[in-house]
Amino acid sequence: MTSKLNALREIEELPDLGITLSDGCRLSARVWRPDNASDDPVPVILEYLPYRKRDGTTARDELTHPYIAKRGYACVRVDMRGNGDSEGLMEDEYTQQELDDAVEVINWLAAQDWCIGKVGMMGISWGGFNSLQVAALQPDPLKAIITLCSTVDRYADDIHYKGGCLLNENLGWGATMWCFSSRAPDPALVGDKWRDMWLNRLENEPFLTSKWLRHQARDTYWEHGSVCEDYSSIKTATLAISGWGDSYINAVPALVENISAPVKGINGPWIHKYPHFAIPGPRIGFLQEALRWWDRWLKDIPTGVEDDPDYRAYLMDGIAPERIYDHRPGRWIAEDKGATAHLPVETHHLTDTGLGPDGPLTATVSTPQHCGMEAGEYGAFFGGPELPGDQRFDDALSCCFEGPVLDQDLDIVGAPRIRLTLSANTPQAQIAVRLNHILPDGSSSRITYGVLNLTHRDSHSDPQPLPVGESVEAVLDLDHIAYRVPKGHRLRVAISTSYWPLIWPSPEQTTLQLQKGEIDLPLRPSGQNDEWIFPLAESDPPWKTTTLREGSNIRRTEIDQASGHISLIIEDDFGKVQDDIHGLISGGIARETWVIHPDDPLSARGNCHWTDEMQRSEIKLRTETRCQMWADRDHFYLAAQLFAYESDIVVYERDVEDQIPRHQI
Repeated sequence: MTSKLNALREIEELPDLGITLSDGCRLSARVWRPDNASDDPVPVILEYLPYRKRDGTTARDELTHPYIAKRGYACVRVDMRGNGDSEGLMEDEYTQQELDDAVEVINWLAAQDWCIGKVGMMGISWGGFNSLQVAALQPDPLKAIITLCSTVDRYADDIHYKGGCLLNENLGWGATMWCFSSRAPDPALVGDKWRDMWLNRLENEPFLTSKWLRHQARDTYWEHGSVCEDYSSIKTATLAISGWGDSYINAVPALVENISAPVKGINGPWIHKYPHFAIPGPRIGFLQEALRWWDRWLKDIPTGVEDDPDYRAYLMDGIAPERIYDHRPGRWIAEDKGATAHLPVETHHLTDTGLGPDGPLTATVSTPQHCGMEAGEYGAFFGGPELPGDQRFDDALSCCFEGPVLDQDLDIVGAPRIRLTLSANTPQAQIAVRLNHILPDGSSSRITYGVLNLTHRDSHSDPQPLPVGESVEAVLDLDHIAYRVPKGHRLRVAISTSYWPLIWPSPEQTTLQLQKGEIDLPLRPSGQNDEWIFPLAESDPPWKTTTLREGSNIRRTEIDQASGHISLIIEDDFGKVQDDIHGLISGGIARETWVIHPDDPLSARGNCHWTDEMQRSEIKLRTETRCQMWADRDHFYLAAQLFAYESDIVVYERDVEDQIPRHQI
């Protein structure tokens, strides 16, 4: 299970290696490589992102890239076009321009005298997405990828739509990228042209929420970059990794089950972070695992990765719910062939007497609009109180079906599937299904969940209104999970017609009549011991900084006793630091407020406010973005403002207003 030891090599760092593309656009790369690589060439590991290598991903880069470089690789961290210290403009996520640039970068790297001609690509989130998408383009030098926290389906399994429901992260992430990508490059790297580059970005950076909201069904826009359209296009060896605290967990088993290239998958307990420093633990020796992958596919060293189990997952012990965990008890399980599709299922019926044997079902579901306040973040990322809380509050607002006390441990491994026969009193409706673990003290932990826009019950590309009052069938897969419900505890299925603020509400309060329901639970008896042992986490020394402002995370709920509106207020202060080596100061704060009245879906409103700061000697810059979203029965409305400050003086401002028709959302 360990890689052949690489003798450590002395490395050099290049903070700004220029890669000039065929259209003249210069991309900026930070490089760590053996200092004698020109005489003794090495493979290249590319990480290609919009998140600013100088002050955005530096903390994780310092832990990761020097470690790999010392073991005989050149690690190249490239700022994408229009971001960080690279020239040009970015128009959207995962554009053909972005992917074509990546292929050109790969070919350029492979041709350098310090590269042996073989390239690997690695990344988490955006970098995990484009690693898959570039692999599907099959550039010849690209021999292997490691994709973390990514997706195979940009429509159904990203931050925009889920089950055909509009995710509120669509607004939040649009606000994030508007602020991220409109920031200035570091004047110390790009020289006197920094201000022109900055102003050009401010003028041209799109407010992407408007674009994404114009594609409410699964059309060609979303098909682009969705590798599930043609899994066979991926010929490179693929290691896929994610964590149960993240939103991007379904891609790992999907890749294991569907691509024919060498592929392995790992799902751990983590949030949206690299698993050598993620929470909750246990962390694993991700860098050692990565080296085993790279050594095999880029250096032809027989590390045995082909013989690893196809799928390794952390089976979490069911415990009381917490908003943040340092550690999750459990054990590692391993499937030699395939992921979970082959596992047996046990069917439980939803009836008027609960969850169990088949029987009549005549339940009514019509939940207040604020049901979902205990959902946590769509994907936990910042390390604050972001995980799902005690589900009893949301359970009390939902239609619940509870099973008997378990007479043995129940290991749920895979994606539960629920089948419903129902009717609705409105032509548009949505449904949220949570599978919960009920502890003897009554507390309720969310095991997994799914949502479905019922107008999308047959197709995400061609949604159709519900026939009011008529019975329809709906099938919904919940997210993949590996979770042990202990003997003496219970299962509960909770169904609601709202899940705020995770998804935007339907335009009308809906009542559903349930006539038949059943849930298939994929089960795997897994014993008490680890079936796989990962090495302990290692890394290079952390980023050397001086803290100028400590970070903090706030998440609270407020009720306006006069109006009845309920607000979820989030503030993530990332702190403010100065780089001890090159002196750049950077900091940021993200704020979100989600407001709704329990009786009125049209009262829903989202507000986002980002602040990003950067300082270099006497140059002091700040970007502020604000955006709001609300809706009536027929339209979504957006209002956004972008302000840029130099020495606290406004040097640029822009307002955006938009009105977008609703299409079965």
